[in-house]
Amino acid sequence: MKFTREKPAAVMIRSVSSRHIRIADKIYEHSIALTADGICEDWGTRSVAELGEVDFGPLLAADPDIIVLGTGTTHVFAPRDLVFALVRRGIGLEVMDTPAAARTYNVLAAEDRQVAAIFYLDRVSQPDR
Repeated sequence: MKFTREKPAAVMIRSVSSRHIRIADKIYEHSIALTADGICEDWGTRSVAELGEVDFGPLLAADPDIIVLGTGTTHVFAPRDLVFALVRRGIGLEVMDTPAAARTYNVLAAEDRQVAAIFYLDRVSQPDR
């Protein structure tokens, strides 16, 4: 019997919580976007409801078949116009809470699929002074 080793994706998520996402040994405490090849650390501050096709430029450059959108600890629906714009390009959009999105991204990336993702984290509230 011959065993073959699966090729791991270059960017895999190691852990996720409501306040951070860990990729390799780096912890991000703000929303990020990524592909199997790289991380977009300056994703921006637009809410999910405000997203449009133009916001996805860096991800679209990676020519994904599917984009996974993690909306924080609660599920938020993507804008209808965004969904239709991506469908016209032949790109699927899967929207779910961020922990589920991270698991989904890892599975798709490990399968060597053309996947991109955006992960929103819940804002850390500042202590009263």
